[in-house]
Amino acid sequence: MKNITALRMERQHLSNPAIQAEYDALYRDMQPGLNVYWNGFGDPPTLMYRAAFDDMEYNRTRQRDRTLLKGRFAGGNLGWVVPQDLALFAGLWMKPLTRPTPAQTIIKELIEREGPLNIHQMKESTGLKIKEITPALHRLQEAFLVYEDQHDGEWDRGWYRFEEMFPHINVQQFSRQEALCIVLQRFAFRHVLFDAKMAKSFFKLPEKEINTAIASLVNEDTLVAVEDGFMLKDDCDKLRDYTDMPTKSVFALHRNDFLVKSNEHWLKERFTHAWPDTLYYLLIDGEIGGAVAGKFRYTPEVEDVWVENKEYADATRRDEILQAVRVLCGNEVPIRRFMGVEI
Repeated sequence: MKNITALRMERQHLSNPAIQAEYDALYRDMQPGLNVYWNGFGDPPTLMYRAAFDDMEYNRTRQRDRTLLKGRFAGGNLGWVVPQDLALFAGLWMKPLTRPTPAQTIIKELIEREGPLNIHQMKESTGLKIKEITPALHRLQEAFLVYEDQHDGEWDRGWYRFEEMFPHINVQQFSRQEALCIVLQRFAFRHVLFDAKMAKSFFKLPEKEINTAIASLVNEDTLVAVEDGFMLKDDCDKLRDYTDMPTKSVFALHRNDFLVKSNEHWLKERFTHAWPDTLYYLLIDGEIGGAVAGKFRYTPEVEDVWVENKEYADATRRDEILQAVRVLCGNEVPIRRFMGVEI
């Protein structure tokens, strides 16, 4: 497991921050890209700690150039994907609009007839309230019928017919199972070892469908079943001679981080507390072994930091852990407790 952890840290560029070419491949495998949970409103997606350059500015440029595209994926959540994978993610997450509501029909026909339009123009044309228009647009997004062109930070953005923006994209190109077989290989490469519950947690798809795709990849000899889950056959061979060990490190992971999203199913159960919010999780020496609790406000209120392994509570590691939390929440935010003891 130590070798697997070290290889995971390497694959996710947590032990070796990525240059641009490496980053592009990493971003592709971790799609859809998400912004920093709670603190990243309006910011482009980032892969925190994993880039050897300012990937927020890099992805802001990619948004502006429309080489990152906004959509609703993985349970209707906002995310950013590269254009080359738009058809793939349509296959994975598209929810056909089989029984449209009156508001959805009105908005769809209006955009088809007069688009692109912003929300205020739709309000003026239809008489519908914004609180009626917004959920209708979101549902049309999930059906890949409209596209929100958020290529800059402005709020006044246009909504287009999806086909108008992407006339060459065939949203029927991939079936759900075909798309799953592709993304699961990427998921396996970056995690090294994974199981169906991790994939369900990240992709927000039924575990039965994920298991069917995994079985297909096992039958093809692409994936290998091991004691704790599955890994790529190539990695199973690689680990026989892989001797690297995880380096000592601490990262505070926000709740949209790739590792957190992949492990939400057990993190929420293990790290329980009396405070309103779990702010961050602590990745210590390559394993999630602690959490930060408090409350999200304009800036986070950090009430307590705790770790499962008491060895991490000694003075040296304690300071390292607290500094990792400050990297994410900011030096000006007070940390009130460590392991329940006031600081």
